[in-house]
Amino acid sequence: MTITASASTPAESGSGSGSGSGSGSEFEFDPAPNSTPTPTPTPARSRSLPAWVWALPPVVVLALAFLYPLALVVQQSFTPDEGGVSLDPYADVFASAVFRDALTTTVWLAVGSTVGCLVLGFVLALVIAFVPFPGGKAVARFVDVFLSFPSFLITLALLFIYGSVGMANGLFTDITGAADGPFHFLTTPWGVLLAEITYFTPFVMRPLLAAFSQLDTGQLEVASSLGAGPVRIIRQVILPEALPALAAGGSLVLVMCLNEFGIVLFTGAKGVTTLPMLVYSKAILESDYPAACVVAVVNIAISVGLYSLYRVVSRRAGA
Repeated sequence: MTITASASTPAESGSGSGSGSGSGSEFEFDPAPNSTPTPTPTPARSRSLPAWVWALPPVVVLALAFLYPLALVVQQSFTPDEGGVSLDPYADVFASAVFRDALTTTVWLAVGSTVGCLVLGFVLALVIAFVPFPGGKAVARFVDVFLSFPSFLITLALLFIYGSVGMANGLFTDITGAADGPFHFLTTPWGVLLAEITYFTPFVMRPLLAAFSQLDTGQLEVASSLGAGPVRIIRQVILPEALPALAAGGSLVLVMCLNEFGIVLFTGAKGVTTLPMLVYSKAILESDYPAACVVAVVNIAISVGLYSLYRVVSRRAGA
């Protein structure tokens, strides 16, 4: 119902015609207004491409660069030399003592290197972050640069120092007059362990330094004012804040050590056979491609399983 107002209206007469004048305003009530609503404009149809079209190019590139070669490796692992599809390559590899020794060596080297990197990386990150010394910022920046170094470069540096004709053995023979020096551990599993700890420790330090930079120093001051010693402050204040970073760095180091090839090769440790070295030996030296693909599939499965476990643990820890 609408209300219309007029300043003057014609007076009604008995004959239905005439004129008159009125004062004030008279209101007329229109019970059924004859008004047409204005139509709402229809928005123009979007001409943008669907979302799946934009996702198609990276998916195609990923499929061609990674998924297709991986599928070929898996297919070859089920294809023996005589042709057909069979589980015989897996049975032969799993029954091999060489494979079992390589799997054991790979696991214990990866776990030992990870533990060593966690301990050493935590101590070095504590010193850099909380112990003021000249050149501390330069050392922290060097950690970032160290991450870009190839693994064989670190191994060569260790060979120059502790190799059979390295500086340590040369210095020993010059002083004692002996024909040979005492340092020959680089060609043993302990040499591989030392090289991996040396190379992968910065991968633990980097997330730790980032976590320490966000730590509220007021907590450390309060704990110190209450009489807490350095060990207690580290255990009750710093360590809980560093656990997500330790989990992230340790998981990354563990996966990388499982797949490390260059360090084992450049140390010349002939008695140390890991899964990547076994893949190289089967494929290049023996031309046994089905067995090499089986070992590669096992190595991939272990790496993906550990990474999935890391994601679950990190989500629960809030990392």
